Amino acid sequence: MTNNPHIGSSLDDFLEEDGVLAEVNALALKRVLAWQLLQAMHQRGLSKSQMAVFMKTSRSSLDRLLDPDNTSVTLKTMDRAAAILGKRLQIELVDIQESSTEVLAAQESAEPYALS
Repeated sequence: MTNNPHIGSSLDDFLEEDGVLAEVNALALKRVLAWQLLQAMHQRGLSKSQMAVFMKTSRSSLDRLLDPDNTSVTLKTMDRAAAILGKRLQIELVDIQESSTEVLAAQESAEPYALS
């Protein structure tokens, strides 16, 4: 049997070790946002040109917003697009869950409780 240090670890642990976790998370969030914006535009029957006019921006700026791989879009732009589509942009901070390897290490090093 081989001793693979990644067995039992999460994908987040692996990406964090490679130093790309933040970039991967940002890209995933942007892809979801771009998809949601496109779906809302489709539901309202808005073309990209019409959406750009409503946002008072250029079509190329809107294309950057809708590009799932472009993570350099401002919160102001995202919020304006959401408002035009009758939506509200919601961003929140959430606690980071301890990685499975940290939990296992903590459990292994913890002393059992003494019963009195």
